[in-house]
Parts: sequence; C-alpha cells; structure tokens
Amino acid sequence: MGTALLKQNFQDWLTQQWVILFGEKINTKQGEWLLGPFGETNGIGEKFIKQLVEKEHLVIDKSEKNKGLLQSISQLHFTEKELKRLSKEVIDFYENTSNYNFDLKVKWNPFFRVFGVLLKVLFSKRIEQLNIPLDTNENSKALKSEIIQLIDEKTNKIKRTIWLRTFIDSKQVVYSGVYESCEIPSGQTCLKAIFPLPNGNATVILNPSVGENGELILTSSGKKIGDSGFYFLLKDTKGNLWTKFIRSFKDELVVSSKDERITAKQTLLLWNLKVLEFNYIIKKNTHSITYKQ
Repeated sequence: MGTALLKQNFQDWLTQQWVILFGEKINTKQGEWLLGPFGETNGIGEKFIKQLVEKEHLVIDKSEKNKGLLQSISQLHFTEKELKRLSKEVIDFYENTSNYNFDLKVKWNPFFRVFGVLLKVLFSKRIEQLNIPLDTNENSKALKSEIIQLIDEKTNKIKRTIWLRTFIDSKQVVYSGVYESCEIPSGQTCLKAIFPLPNGNATVILNPSVGENGELILTSSGKKIGDSGFYFLLKDTKGNLWTKFIRSFKDELVVSSKDERITAKQTLLLWNLKVLEFNYIIKKNTHSITYKQ
C-alpha cells in the first residue's frame, strides 16, 4: 500500500491516506482522460496559478475580454441538431465567460450543513479553496469572476484555462479550478473541472446535454471509475497515482436563458439527498478584470 506525503498538514495527510486505502492505483496512460494539475502543500488560491505557470513553463494572457471556459462550444461535440437548439446566450457565456459577472445564492439542507462547517474549519480557509458560504441567505452575494488563460511558451497556444471566483466584499477565494473538455473511456465528450488540493486534486467530470428549452445540462452521476462523476486524485511518496471515485456524490448544473437573462442552478446530492443548491444570476458586464502576475 502507498503512503501519502508526510511533510504536510495532518488533515491533508489523513484524507490522502484515506484515498490510497479505499481508492485504486491508476496507470498514467490509461487514466490520461482523468489527469490534471495538482496543488502544492502550501496553499491553493492564487498561489496555485503562479506555481502552475512556473511548473509547466506557461505565460499568463493579460487580455481582459472575450475569454471563455471553452474556446468553442464545439469542444463538447454536440450534434448539429443539439447545437441549433442550444441557447445562443448560453453559448456566448461559455465562450466569453470573462464578459460576465455573477450573483450567488446558497441554500443548504440543514442536515448537511455540519459538513460545510467541517470543510471550512479543517480545509477551505487554510488552503483557499472550496469556500462555500455556510448560511442560507435570501440576499445574493456578488462574485468577482476571472478567466485566466495560460499560454504555452513554445506553441503560443492556450494550455490551461483557470476560472478564479472570489467574493467581492471579503476577497475570499471561493473556487480556483482548471476547466477543459475530455473524452471518457466510453467515448463520450465531457466537461472536466479540476480543483487543485494539497498534493492532489478534486476532479468533477460532467456529462453535457441540451434541454428541450435550449438549456445546457451538465451532470456527474456515474457508477464506476471511467464514468462522469467526482474523483479525488493524488500522488504517494513513490510517485504512484491514486484515485477515489465518490459514487454517492452527484452534481447537476443547468444553465439557461430567458429574455436574454442567464441563470444557473447547481444541485449537489449525497446518497441521493440534496445537500446544497447554488443559484447564480449571470449578467453581462461592461468591463472585465484580469489577473496580474
């Protein structure tokens, strides 16, 4: 059995050892569709961006506008019929995400709120990642949204796209994630969101579809490794890769538009019980803010 890196925070070591104990060792070539950047042990947040730039010899694109989570919606390989049905406003949002800002409302299932408290106390504040608000509030919170594209120095092509979201009032990082498309073993093209963690990451593989009213529906509800779903990944002290597929955790995100107004509803389930609901109001802004190195 592998051993997690010893020189790190005890909570991080313990969770990583749990992944090794109950997870599976994966082959780099066979699991290439699942792989993504790992975080360092000294914090995530904006530090991760600088670390990734240095590690992969990348350059930050300083332009402010017209930068998307996807360079083109065609990366999701929809059929021609699906593309015609998909809302043009939703397409523009994914291809030009930096041109939008967000208001967020959170609604917890009271039974699961204790997990949110533990997450915040043990991990989120310290590592600057996954800082989910704990209080259900009727008033929305404004988010600062930045799309940070990292360019390969040799090819001058985009290698990594990072979506950094922080609360405007507190400057606290909510999420720092790398977004890209991937092809899972079944041949299905999915959207992959990679959230770096100390010496590893949490990766969500989302299966895309188009709803009857032109909404984009992203779901992670697979049953085994190789399906869409939620994965923990890490490296042990010998450099072996390990993953733990969390079958009980499911995620659904529906992005829709009506009268040129875009909204998104994200629902997180654990053991088929609703844990948390995010409601986003998405508005096109008049200017964009860029990350500065």
